[in-house]
Amino acid sequence: MRMAISLSLVVLLGLGATKVWSAEPKLTGHWPLHGNAREQSGADLPTTARGVDFEPAGPGKAARTAGRFNGRDSVIEVADAPSLRMGAGEFSISLWVNTQVELDDVLGDLVSQYDPKTRTGFHLGLYNHGGVTNGQPNSRQLHFGIDQGRLDEQFTDHGRLGTAMYVMSMCVHDGQLYAATCHAGEKEAGHVLRFAGKDGWTDLGSPDKANAISGMAVYNGALYVASSKYRLGGSALTESQNPNVGGKVFRLGEGGKWIPCGTLSPETEGIGSLVVFRRKLYAGSLYKPAGFFRYEGGEKWTACALPDGKRVEAMTVFNGALYATSYDEGSVVRFDGQKWDHVGKIPDATQTYGFAVHGGSLYVSEWPKARVFRYAGGTQWDDVGKLGQELEAMPLLVYNGKMYGGTLPSAEVYRFDGDMNWTKIGTVDSTPDVKYRRAWSMAVFQGRLFVGTLPSGHVLSIEAGRNATADRELPAGWHHVAAIRGNDRLQLYVDGKLASESAPFVAKDYDLTNQQPLRIGLGAQDYFRGDLADVRLYRGALSAEQVREISAKKP
Repeated sequence: MRMAISLSLVVLLGLGATKVWSAEPKLTGHWPLHGNAREQSGADLPTTARGVDFEPAGPGKAARTAGRFNGRDSVIEVADAPSLRMGAGEFSISLWVNTQVELDDVLGDLVSQYDPKTRTGFHLGLYNHGGVTNGQPNSRQLHFGIDQGRLDEQFTDHGRLGTAMYVMSMCVHDGQLYAATCHAGEKEAGHVLRFAGKDGWTDLGSPDKANAISGMAVYNGALYVASSKYRLGGSALTESQNPNVGGKVFRLGEGGKWIPCGTLSPETEGIGSLVVFRRKLYAGSLYKPAGFFRYEGGEKWTACALPDGKRVEAMTVFNGALYATSYDEGSVVRFDGQKWDHVGKIPDATQTYGFAVHGGSLYVSEWPKARVFRYAGGTQWDDVGKLGQELEAMPLLVYNGKMYGGTLPSAEVYRFDGDMNWTKIGTVDSTPDVKYRRAWSMAVFQGRLFVGTLPSGHVLSIEAGRNATADRELPAGWHHVAAIRGNDRLQLYVDGKLASESAPFVAKDYDLTNQQPLRIGLGAQDYFRGDLADVRLYRGALSAEQVREISAKKP
């Protein structure tokens, strides 16, 4: 009896008094980040910090109780050790995370241990996915994923969105997935629909009279959408006879009401995309005349500087600046809040299409070679390969350790496997007797990768490994996060409450053993931008009660 009782006792560093728990996970690694990066579980795991500031206060407001990560090169690396190889067993991650309200970078990864060659390991990140052609599909969303090189055999088709020909963008907001559509009929306007799972899609109506809703983004806690008179002829389809121009922005209000937020300018008939940069909402014109505008509230927009008079299309933020693609030349430009800089011409490209941040670097896609390039600084871009035999690479998005891309003319989806290698994982539009098919929009929702298409107007999804995603924006400030791999599912807790749970799995199907280092503040997307405190790794699954008790005590 004494042995049984003693095995149930646990003293958690930083919690104070001894606590009896009926099933006690073993503390395998502990990084309090109190003035340094030393591991303090007693295992003496070799740990190296680079570029981390240990002066900030943690959630308990005492000085030198957190590590500040700069989003560019800060990382804590823990050398491979037998105790860090979780195998097919249960494990838990507990940490405190702090982010700022104003962002000019993606937030990036919190903890990871992953072998990209075998696609084996785990990730815990706080992801912003921007510049996914027209959309900003994910903002401040936690993602916990595991993999052992597994992928659904085929895409799940979630149906056509009404009479849509084109799913121009998707966006996850407040636990829901939204999609924006383009239509061909003379009396048809663009719609916004909300995913209802097995019940299909809920139509939220047409904010405007134009034939398309194009860009989508979350700004100040609300969903914003942009309208366009989209020229279907650019996709080798019959033009819409709907005469109404777009160029307007709307906000989704209570009860599904669309609130007008103004027109960019009288000359703007379509909006390419929306982006949030340093707490301001920006929009770019889809067609000429070129225009770049900043939202001032109400229905007011201010015209801003343009890069040599060129249009800016897909837009994202990275390492302190706003980056944009262009349909006017195969280049990338960068905005610092006042002026634009030209950061390079993509070799042999005449148009640039989408962005992703992967492994700490910025990537861009292009036409007409369907190649993807990685930014190497200055005006240099390195070729990282071609997507099959396609002509155009469009959306790029990082999902459970890998970067994925969509194409034209065959609407194929590829996974980037490094070293110039792109692996085809499926085709999402097989409409017959058309010249072009597009895999155009992407989003991560309910642990799956969603893809929107042209000309079928369908949305499909697929899962790689197993994933739990908290599909709500994590507010700025300090929050406790726990990621748990249980026997048959993943769980994400935020501030002691269950925020997400994965689909079930068989434990033996996910042996995560690899010999990669454990990284705090770096993973599949980017270096983390923000503060971390009291990072813990357990062998075993924390219970809901244990998570609540840990989150109740601010270190």
